[in-house]
Amino acid sequence: MSAATDDAPVRLLVTGASRGIGAAIALRLGRQHGARLRIAIAGRSTGEALAEVAAELADLGAAVTTLAGDLADETVPARLVAEATAFCGGLDGVVANAGITGPAPLATLDPAEWDRLFAVNVRAVWLLAKAAHADLAASRGAFVAVASASGMAPHPGMGAYSASKAALIMLCRQLAQEWAPAGIRVNSVSPGMIRTTLTEAIYRNPQVAAERNRIVPLGRVGEADDVAATVAFLLGPGAGFIIGQNICMDGGYTESALSRIPGLPRSA
Repeated sequence: MSAATDDAPVRLLVTGASRGIGAAIALRLGRQHGARLRIAIAGRSTGEALAEVAAELADLGAAVTTLAGDLADETVPARLVAEATAFCGGLDGVVANAGITGPAPLATLDPAEWDRLFAVNVRAVWLLAKAAHADLAASRGAFVAVASASGMAPHPGMGAYSASKAALIMLCRQLAQEWAPAGIRVNSVSPGMIRTTLTEAIYRNPQVAAERNRIVPLGRVGEADDVAATVAFLLGPGAGFIIGQNICMDGGYTESALSRIPGLPRSA
């Protein structure tokens, strides 16, 4: 978002906002902007979870609407943008957080599952950005996509997921170069191991939780608000000279492979 006056509205669309990282992003923006915020939050359906996020945003003073649609349908991204624009009166930023996984060995992966992952994780993000281009150019706004550390390194057994997230990272770099002359900033973030409502069942096993914390150089897995804080930064004027970057948010895990070689001297 470009720098704005203190009383100017902040107009945003966040997809995948029903729970987890998407909900944390929406609520972080609500706490940051309060009554200035006009926000459209989208989920696959307008169920109880999305309604609860909307209610929390309203309690923070934000004007909020809920939207729904399956992003595997190529007509849905443009509709979501049109509905968000109509409610917000334009757009200063879009957060493309919605995504899906489909664990499966590549040797047995169904082509239809490959196509669905790429449709939601890559094509839908492009179509959201494409539909929002005019509004973001008018506001000199920002577009942020949530990718994954699995798109930065192979993740065996995850089927098309790593390939789709790698494609998403490159899509954002491409958009950033093409759209910078219009004043639109495009970036992505790549979370690693993040503890959310969606992954909570894994962390209920204390042994697994402790081991995951141990292998992260910072000594802990991430929280959804860790990601939300970085997304909020990338949307704001403090990131006004940043484009085409992918910020890996994994506490250093992805870069720590060489430190795990047995027999190496320890630095600490």
